[in-house]
Amino acid sequence: MQSFTRVLPPVRRVAVAGGTHGNEMSGVCLARHWLGSGRAELQRPHIEVEPFLANTRAVERCVRYIDADLNRMFTDKNLRQPKTENLLYEVWRAQQINETYGPIGSESAYDMLLDMHNTTSNMGISLVLTSSSDHLSLHMAQFLQRKLHPIPCNAVLVEHPTLAYFHLRQVAKHALSIEIGPQPQGVARADITEHMRRSIAYCLDFMHKFNSGMELPASKLDVHRIDGYIDYPRDSEGHITAIIHPAFQVFAL
Repeated sequence: MQSFTRVLPPVRRVAVAGGTHGNEMSGVCLARHWLGSGRAELQRPHIEVEPFLANTRAVERCVRYIDADLNRMFTDKNLRQPKTENLLYEVWRAQQINETYGPIGSESAYDMLLDMHNTTSNMGISLVLTSSSDHLSLHMAQFLQRKLHPIPCNAVLVEHPTLAYFHLRQVAKHALSIEIGPQPQGVARADITEHMRRSIAYCLDFMHKFNSGMELPASKLDVHRIDGYIDYPRDSEGHITAIIHPAFQVFAL
């Protein structure tokens, strides 16, 4: 039986994004707080942590996006488009973010990106991972599950052989999206926002422990994989003809 040890470089620069979707308010509220009087909450020894609002215009209008979903704009084509007056706002913003926290795939990219999201779905806390080879983020997800127990906290791996993703989190070398619900769009629930705040704090604690020499032994992490999409039942005109059963609607974290 063979085993091997892999040495990963320390995490020195971390970006924390809120408002990738401008009406998902936990991340918006926390990013604003950390950009203001709450910045000390993010401080960890020898780690530079930069909070930011990703889709600033959408945040101002409290809408998901202005021209297109920012979390689908990080394609090579979009990032190379010339900056003209006709450029979609979210393409322009993706270019800015890539220049600031990337560029994607470069040595100068930030070490870690944490992206805060909410969902109206009754899913509790979801830890969204991009790659099964991002061992640091996989271990961080497992650390979060232990710290947040007994709160439901599921890992979701969006790696898929045929479905392409061009998310903000791919800008950095490592990344994790934290999505918590249910929370209505444009609303900040105190309990949901506090769970997001704790989750980010635990992520930063993990990175500090990792930098301090904490070993990450081989272990098992159960993940949910994206297999496809199932829409609501619809009539001939495209109207939804079903609603969520009350037994699944209310979720207490």
